[in-house]
Amino acid sequence: MRPAAFLDRDGTIVANRHYLADADDLELLPGAAEGLRRLAAAGYALVVVTNQSGVGRGYFSVDALERQHERLRELLAAESVELAGIYACVHAPDDGCECRKPLPGLLVQAARDLDLDLPASVAIGDEQRDVEAGLAGGATGILIGRDASDLAEAAALATASTISRPR
Repeated sequence: MRPAAFLDRDGTIVANRHYLADADDLELLPGAAEGLRRLAAAGYALVVVTNQSGVGRGYFSVDALERQHERLRELLAAESVELAGIYACVHAPDDGCECRKPLPGLLVQAARDLDLDLPASVAIGDEQRDVEAGLAGGATGILIGRDASDLAEAAALATASTISRPR
């Protein structure tokens, strides 16, 4: 088992676009790749966990979401970053699913699929629900601002030997 960095997508890795539908509009935040490379170099599997209620609300399709994620992988590959996985909740907020953050369903599923050590992992995002999902799954939560330099700072914190992890 290895630790993961569970990363929110919109506002953490890519520019936050209200209900992004077109993969061509997806753009990395400046400096995001640097933070991701630091996390990977420290031994974290990079796993995107994202709420995408635009699918559940009918604003765009699962196919459109898959194209967005293909584009994300392409942009990151160009920056020498490889994701271990992308997990998305496509339900509307009132659907009552188990995967929508702040619930830990996406993290738990990724941990099972990818053989990840949740207590040794971190959940990084720009919303309180990202941190809450991490804590509910047994990981350490790190709340950042909506600036990619914050992702680099979160990477430094996550890789520091002094980070306090729940057990």
